[in-house]
Amino acid sequence: MGIALAILAGLSLGGLKLLTERLDDALKKADLLDSDARSGNGELHGPLNYLLIGSDQRDANPTMGHRADSIVIVNIPAGLDRAYLISIPRDLRVTIPAYPPSGYKGGQDKVNAAFQYGGADGAKLLSATVTNLTGVRFDGAAIVDFTGFKRVVDLLGGVNVCVDRQVTSIHTGHVFPVGCYTMDGAQSLDYARQRYGLPRGDYDRQRHQQQILKGIAQKLTDPAVLANPLRLDQTIRAIGGTMTVDTNGVPLNDLVFSFRNMRAENVTGIRMPSTGARIDGTSYNVLTPDADGLFKAIREGDVAAWAAANPKWVNAI
Repeated sequence: MGIALAILAGLSLGGLKLLTERLDDALKKADLLDSDARSGNGELHGPLNYLLIGSDQRDANPTMGHRADSIVIVNIPAGLDRAYLISIPRDLRVTIPAYPPSGYKGGQDKVNAAFQYGGADGAKLLSATVTNLTGVRFDGAAIVDFTGFKRVVDLLGGVNVCVDRQVTSIHTGHVFPVGCYTMDGAQSLDYARQRYGLPRGDYDRQRHQQQILKGIAQKLTDPAVLANPLRLDQTIRAIGGTMTVDTNGVPLNDLVFSFRNMRAENVTGIRMPSTGARIDGTSYNVLTPDADGLFKAIREGDVAAWAAANPKWVNAI
């Protein structure tokens, strides 16, 4: 979200005001964070952490009472000029706290189940679960309808993605050959959904999703897009239509201004340290010892140093 907003800051004051208003009108606002998972700052002094929840069913299920397809911690260091996308495996085994409003009594399960068990407040239970796991409190959150991003990608004229290993879609049969090329909306969503038949399964899927998000950010900063007011307006409103946001009380204009130095090339993907395990007949991911260091780095705003010391967990996107 910050990257999408940041490109607006490069516009003239008049253009910025108009498009910010357009985006603000298009965005659905909601209280997404549990009180214990919410940062009490309400200010834009880094480091900042946002919880990004990916779903392709929001329109079909407006109560959002289903499992989250993707869960990402977006960490923005003190300079507010770069971002780390830290993907949480959706099959990560965690302790989900009890949530009386939905009747859920608590227990161990896959992390994405928290979104379902919270009922209409699925994002709140998920945020509480992630905070209990990591100790990280959030400065805002967003639910992204990834299906809606097909239109965003098409409005941008496609996104450029480098495929380093051939991928065959189990959904459409489409083959994504090795190489760098432009994907349209349907292709990019198809590519971002694949995990079967890949060497690292869901970890590769996480990286592909990070590639698509970065590709969208790169296209948003393309001079050809910025120079076309109608196309940019359509794209910004399409982005707004795919998102439900909680800005922690920060006005949208302030967000835009604060992220004015963000650039797509300064986005780094990180894989949460974990490994596969089979427990009581069910396949899970479980954390490895390196995870504690990552969580500490997120809390203390030093993810750059952690990434430099742990390159095996850094994704090439």
